[in-house]
Amino acid sequence: MTTTVRRLADATRDLPFALLDEESKREIRRALLQAVATPGYQVPFGSREMPVARGWGSGGLQISLAIVGRNDVVKVIDQGDDEGVNAVNLRRLITTSTGTEESTEVDESTLIQSRHRIPEDAMGEDHILVLQVPVPEPLRGIERDMKELARMHAEADYSKMWVSLYEDKVRNGVITQTTGYPCLVAGRYVTATTPIPRWDIPRLHHSEFLTLFGAGREKRVYAIPPHTDVEPLTFEDVPFEVESADGARCKLCGSTESFLVETPGETSSWSCSDTAWCRRRRLA
Repeated sequence: MTTTVRRLADATRDLPFALLDEESKREIRRALLQAVATPGYQVPFGSREMPVARGWGSGGLQISLAIVGRNDVVKVIDQGDDEGVNAVNLRRLITTSTGTEESTEVDESTLIQSRHRIPEDAMGEDHILVLQVPVPEPLRGIERDMKELARMHAEADYSKMWVSLYEDKVRNGVITQTTGYPCLVAGRYVTATTPIPRWDIPRLHHSEFLTLFGAGREKRVYAIPPHTDVEPLTFEDVPFEVESADGARCKLCGSTESFLVETPGETSSWSCSDTAWCRRRRLA
């Protein structure tokens, strides 16, 4: 029994670099190249079984493992927090299977995997952002038939999406959709921006960094290359607005210029979603 346990504990020594075999990584990279060449287009790929449950970032994890290099520095965040359970486990899996260094600082990192947030810090051409995607199809809420969805994307027929936004506006007075707001990428494909808040969407427009999206359960990848038009769907007389709260201020660093979330269990108390950015601001 002791020998078996030891062999299991030492099994990582026999694993290939970045856990996946080379053929799997090549297939994922080929899909990513096609996605970069056609911004916003959902490219199917053979999603592998990963040591995480589908829906817990398996798509983003496969992208990270396929493109990570020995000299990369990895940062993983979960809704802005480097110490979230999802972030800690994914970061540990990437670093232990590759031997790469990890960091909580954006300027020290080259590969950033995230769920539901884009870091507040500015990123440049040396950064690659990988976003975990639960539902890659932006039209899923208005059309269920897969053949019809494929036709709508092929013909750029997004009239139902516009009707849905119009009904939302008429019914509620404002467009209530917050996370996963639909955007037109490169003037062609309507894309699901994943459950990032509307606050982060302007960061994707003509960004300096490459953004890769991975949906393991749906077996799809897509991309927004640097310097690409990303336009939120909106009407001429209804300007696009990001989330805001009158008088909201981070209780820790006093920021009013970052994305704030309500502190759990406290009424009218706010704190920065990006914990690393907030911590550095307090130290400064």
